[in-house]
This record gives sequence, structure tokens and C-alpha cells, in this order.
Amino acid sequence: SGQLPQVMNWRFPMLIKRRPSWALSESEVTPESVYLNRRKFMAGTMASAAALTMPALLKAEEGGIPGDALQYKAMPAFSTDEKKAPYPAITSYNNFYEFGTDKGDPARYADAMSVDPWSVSVEGECAKTGAYALEDLLKPHQYQERIYRLRCVEAWSMVIPWVGVPLAEVLASLQPTSKAKYVYFETLHDPDQMRGQRSMFSVIDWPYREGLRMDEAMNELSFLAIGLYGKTLPNQNGAPIRLVVPWKYGFKSIKSIVRIRFMEERPKTSWEMIAPEEYGFYANVNPEVDHPRWSQKRERRLPSGLLSPNWIETVKFNGYGEQVAHLYKDMDLSRYY
Repeated sequence: SGQLPQVMNWRFPMLIKRRPSWALSESEVTPESVYLNRRKFMAGTMASAAALTMPALLKAEEGGIPGDALQYKAMPAFSTDEKKAPYPAITSYNNFYEFGTDKGDPARYADAMSVDPWSVSVEGECAKTGAYALEDLLKPHQYQERIYRLRCVEAWSMVIPWVGVPLAEVLASLQPTSKAKYVYFETLHDPDQMRGQRSMFSVIDWPYREGLRMDEAMNELSFLAIGLYGKTLPNQNGAPIRLVVPWKYGFKSIKSIVRIRFMEERPKTSWEMIAPEEYGFYANVNPEVDHPRWSQKRERRLPSGLLSPNWIETVKFNGYGEQVAHLYKDMDLSRYY
């Protein structure tokens, strides 16, 4: 954005661009393209030209994956070579309590939510507060694909090919002040569109809230996703914009974001408010610390069947320790869970 050096001098060391140990080679990444307005990126000759150079997108379209095709610049990917979950699994097995508590409720009911146009309110300890149309918030930044592992606190996991932008770039462009020690995120609150929010049985104090420490938010892995499998995000996966923090349990990756607030004090997060003895602020994937009601030592990698549940061993920080373990040096992770 051109403003990143200012922000890095403000609090944190400069992000060093290096190829992570888990990245694919540049030759394996989606070919070059450009990024576009959400509502117009399929229009005219730009889309036609892009189609000639994007075999991954063409393959996705041939597979019947719905949604508008996204275009993203060729660059070294932050990716794993583990087998990706198929699109139907990613989009039909979700936790999105705004639409219900059953895993299939989001896919059944999320179409009721309108995502276009969409705006995000930026508040708090930063120079560029205000309401931003999603296109304006994203347009200075190049889209990229990242294939991340997602580990749910419920002990299931998937591998998902996201498309989006690094969170650090977006936050840097908003010019946080030296008082900004945390970043708070909030999901849309609209009971008319989100049936789970009007349920008398809901245990969540809406809207859904999440937060990160600033150094976590500025880490190179933190990501704002606007698509998956080369297409725009389906509503049930958090359209039109969601957070992806791959070394943390999935509930930290807040969906359908409408508010970003830079804060000096640590914000309270939704699951921390509901059950603080079970869900802490940090929520790092950690097989050494069990949930009070189940073990976290193994996970069920989806898709899996009743007769072949596909259990695998859970790895600390979900396998991203090389990139993030330094953030928690000298911290007792059984206390700061």
C-alpha cells in the first residue's frame, strides 16, 4: 500500500518477505492475473484475457463450482501440499451460528443474507477511520491464493484453498496509532437475514465478536479471505469477507466482517464470554492442552466417513510453529489458552 513502512516503524519489526518452509514453488502457483471490483470483475475483455491464463479457474468452473471467478496475481503461495477438501465438503459442513447450530444449517439458510453492497466500519486507534465499501478496503491490495489447514476446536479439520489479501497489508493502510495493541472484529448483526440470531435458544450475545493481538494480526499468515477454490466465498463460509488465522482454532476466523476496531485494551470475544473455562482469547491449536470435555491430541480430517473417520495427529500451532511460535515466547500456553 505504500504505507506499510510507516506502520512497521510504529510498533513492530519489518515483515521480512521470505518463502516459508511449507510454501509451494512459484512454478506451482496459479498463473498471473489482476484483481477486480467484486461486482464487475467478470465484465469485458479483462475477464476474457484472464481466462486464457488461468487453468486453475477454468478447472474449477468445469467442476461446477458456483460463484464469480476471482483473479489473483501469480506469486509464491503460502500453501500446503496436503490434499484439499472438495468444494462440497467445505461448503456444506460449517459452524456459522448466525444461521443455526447444525452443521448443515448455514448451507440451508445463508442464501437469505445479502452481501452486495457491503461495507466495513473502521474505528478506534488509527488515522483512517470511517465506513469503507468492501471494494475500497480491498482494491489497493493484490489478491492471492493460500492453501491453509483449518482446525476446529471440535477436533475436525480441513485443507482449504482461500483467495484474499494479507491482513497486515489492510491494517497497515489504515495507519494504526501507537495505542493500538489489539484488533477487534465484528460480524453482521441482522436477525431478519440471520435466523440463528433471532432464535430464543441462542447462547451468543450478538453480534459475534473476535480479536487478535496486534503482532498476531500483523503476522504474515493472517489473512482476509474473499474466496475459495478461485471463486467468491459462499455465504455459509463467511461471505463476502472473513478472517483466516490458520494456527488458531477455527472459531477465531470470524465471518462476514462489518467492523474493525483498533483497541488499546484487550477485547472480549464471543466464546470467551460464553464459556471462559473452555475457550480462551488466544485459541492456539495445541494438542498439549485438552478441551475440558474432549482431547485435542487428534483430529478428524474431512472429508471422512463413518467407517473411515480419517483420524490424524494434531500438531502444535496447526503445523505453523516456525512462523508463529515466537509470538508466545515465555507464555504459559496452558494458562493463556
